[in-house]
Amino acid sequence: MPAPVPGLWNYIPEEILIQIFYYLSLRDRYAVFQVCRQWAAAVSSSSVWHFTEISCDSEDEEGMLQSLLQFLSQIKHLKIVFDQSKEVNRKNVTRILDVLAKQNHKLQQLCIACHGENPYFYSGQDILQSIRNICATTNQIDLQHIDFRQMPFTLDDELVELLATTNPNLHSLFINNRTLVCNVAPGTIGKVLRACPKLSALGVYYASLSDDVFQELLKPERAAFTHLDIFCERLDKYIPVISEELWAAVSQKHPQLRVDLEFDHTVPACKIPRILKLNIPVSTLQLNTYNYMVNQIRFVTQSYSGTLKKLMLQTTSSEDLNSSLVDLARQCRNLLEIHCYCVVSQEVVEAFLTHCPSLKQYTLKVTKERHPWKPVTVQ
Repeated sequence: MPAPVPGLWNYIPEEILIQIFYYLSLRDRYAVFQVCRQWAAAVSSSSVWHFTEISCDSEDEEGMLQSLLQFLSQIKHLKIVFDQSKEVNRKNVTRILDVLAKQNHKLQQLCIACHGENPYFYSGQDILQSIRNICATTNQIDLQHIDFRQMPFTLDDELVELLATTNPNLHSLFINNRTLVCNVAPGTIGKVLRACPKLSALGVYYASLSDDVFQELLKPERAAFTHLDIFCERLDKYIPVISEELWAAVSQKHPQLRVDLEFDHTVPACKIPRILKLNIPVSTLQLNTYNYMVNQIRFVTQSYSGTLKKLMLQTTSSEDLNSSLVDLARQCRNLLEIHCYCVVSQEVVEAFLTHCPSLKQYTLKVTKERHPWKPVTVQ
């Protein structure tokens, strides 16, 4: 084996280094920045920072984040991931957001994702205030994509309306973040749709929808609407359901629309059939209810066979369940994923492998195993 050529990396053109550094994690970019002047110049290129994920998960990242604050002004697409259980991480996130509010006029996409235990009595008000600062009218930030689905802090009407009115070019807004309470009223979602005429993807609680919201989607001047991501939870038992006629009208006006529906385990079983309507173009359905779901599965088979791509079930085992799943496999031939978190028969597994030619992943166990159950990837 030939000996390595001294200084070989010195002959690599800067544009090639930029392409390489683009794929590095934040920690690796920080290491590269300290190697030599040539690498520091390459990793400082704006092209490296257009798509960036920042992780705030430990105290030893303090120095790294401090050094990299200078590059925040170059980021266009930013994802912040942090362990919310530690105060130092939360402070780092607010500092990053506050710097963005002052320096970054190029930011187009913002995603914030939390993990870890939420501290008692912590509601994320410091981070929510930093988000408000980003939306201050004195700044020039024009966000096009916002994703707060994994940020478990209760959002209110004032903040959601602020996000929409200060970012009129929004293409997607996801605020269905699974908190215990939905504080965003349907009237606010109507204002969002009016303030953001280009909005084509929206993630909300079912409680934030209404007939008036659907009427906004039906307006002649409304641009193509392609994705509606809905989270259903316990308070939906008090909410009027969207009618079959409105779903049919919206589906007709927006033929590319796909709907993702998730039912939390707190949704009363009697409410699920009322929310599920024949004319909903359901693409992904999660029934995390742990109830007897055979009738609902049969309804899904009859109603969504042409649109359903992914199905997740938290239910109980039975022969009727096996029979309904076999029938679903035969009818829903466009299915890409099926995940059932209870024991099923071997016949069910064979049915999906035989009748769903596009199947990519499945979680179907014929015997009890220790959780978490890992999905199988179809080769």
